[in-house]
Amino acid sequence: MLTWLQRDSFEFPPLNKALREPNGLLAAGGDLSPQRLVQAYRHGCFPWFQDGQPILWWSPDPRTVLFPAELHISRSLGKCLRQQRYQVTFDREFAQVIQACAAPRAYTDGTWITTPMQAAYLELHRQGIAHSVEVWRNDELVGGLYGLAMGQLFFGESMFSRADNASKVGFATLVKHLQHWGFTLIDCQMPTEHLHSLGARAISRKDFAGYLQAHLEQPNSADWCA
Repeated sequence: MLTWLQRDSFEFPPLNKALREPNGLLAAGGDLSPQRLVQAYRHGCFPWFQDGQPILWWSPDPRTVLFPAELHISRSLGKCLRQQRYQVTFDREFAQVIQACAAPRAYTDGTWITTPMQAAYLELHRQGIAHSVEVWRNDELVGGLYGLAMGQLFFGESMFSRADNASKVGFATLVKHLQHWGFTLIDCQMPTEHLHSLGARAISRKDFAGYLQAHLEQPNSADWCA
């Protein structure tokens, strides 16, 4: 049975209460306040819904993750990195990145990154929790991604690309920095061919919960401004 959250309650049901069909649907309702979003990620779930739907909270099993040491650099991506076709920055244009991620894709007319979602994550960025990666070709923003950094875990949300390998260059650059900063795991949430090509793989929700417990309170040495 699906749990309905109240606006004044921040209690999420146990992860083993998530539905099997659709996979990982845990709860509905609540709001997108910074406090609730942080609590959701700490609990192992994230919001994903369309306009016109209630806020839906998910914790799929298995969970797609990437361990920084397992990043796969293909021959074409390696060539692109060596040629330095793009410049990569962090936290320079968070609003532009999330707007680009919310733009309609070729395979769908809608977006789950609604206007309220954008406002919520922009507030998390102001609080130093959400971060963006920007990929530039000269002065043109051609790719990027955003997510949340908590403890030694990075929770990836979405990425976009307007040029060949642009999002992969941004992701690979981020992973290398996260590894240097002491991050243990990158949450990729749902499986895609794009992520698997970069080295992402599935782990059980139980194992994912173990990483949350072990690494959410551990320090990292991230310097996003640099």
